[in-house]
Amino acid sequence: MPELPEVETIKNELAPHVIGRRFTNISVSWKKLVKQPSLEEFRARLIGQKIKGLSRRGKYLIFHLNGGDLLIAHLKMSGALLVSPDSSAPPRYTNAILELDKGTIFFRDPRKFGAMWLTRDEKTAIPKLGPEPLEPDFTPDVLAERLKKHKAPIKAVLVDQGVIAGVGNMYADEALFAARIHPLRRSDSLTKGEIECLHHAIQGVLRAGIESKGASIVNYYRPSGELGTAHEGFMVAHRRGENCPRCGTLLQRIAVRNRGTYFCPRCQRLP
Repeated sequence: MPELPEVETIKNELAPHVIGRRFTNISVSWKKLVKQPSLEEFRARLIGQKIKGLSRRGKYLIFHLNGGDLLIAHLKMSGALLVSPDSSAPPRYTNAILELDKGTIFFRDPRKFGAMWLTRDEKTAIPKLGPEPLEPDFTPDVLAERLKKHKAPIKAVLVDQGVIAGVGNMYADEALFAARIHPLRRSDSLTKGEIECLHHAIQGVLRAGIESKGASIVNYYRPSGELGTAHEGFMVAHRRGENCPRCGTLLQRIAVRNRGTYFCPRCQRLP
C-alpha cells in the first residue's frame, strides 16, 4: 500500500501537470471506485472544474477545485495515478480516465481497492487521523502522549492511522529497526529515551522515502510511470532471509495483528 512518502511523491510530481487544468471528460469503468456521490453526479459536477491545488492528509490525496469541491483519492493496496499527454492508450488495469484540457490522469488499480470521493467536506471521506509526522508540531512529547494510551504492540500502534497519519507497514518496520525497538514491545512500555529515538527514526525514514520517490515493492508507480527507489535502502522491510546490515543476524518476519513485520532479533531484543 502506498504510504506517506509514496502519496507525497505522487502529490509533488502530479502538481505541475494538473494545477490550473480543467476536467473535460470523466470515464469510470469500475463503478465501485467512486464512493460519493453517485457516478452520474460525480461526472456532472467534476467536468468543467479547475484544479486549484493539491494536498495530502495521511495517505489521502486531495484535489482542491475552483467550485469549492474536493476530489479525494485513496490508492489503497495497488492504486496509482498516472499522467499522459492524451487518453488514447490507457495502461492495463485502468479503472478511471480523468481527461483534462491538457493531458489525462489514469487511475490504475489492479486489485480494485482504490476509492474516490467528490465532496465539499473532507470529513465525509477522511476519518479522524492522528498528527502528520513531518509537521513541526509533531514532537517527541506528542508521540509519547499518544503511545502511552495504548497497550498493544508498538508495531500495531504505529500503523494505526488514528495515532499517526501516513505511517504503514514498511516505514514502521524501518523506524523500529532504526530505534532498536522490538515490534512486539507494548506501546506504553517505551522509555522517554526510546520514544525520542523512535520519533527521530520515524521522521528520518519518512524523509528518506520521499527523497527516494517512494518504495516500489509491488504496484507503486510515480505519475510518470517510473518506479521509486526507497526500497533499495530498506534495512529490514521485505528482507526476510537476508542478514541484518548492522549485526549480520538473519532477519525474521512475524505477524503483528495480521501485519507482516520484519525485524532483527538481535538488534531489536524483546525485554
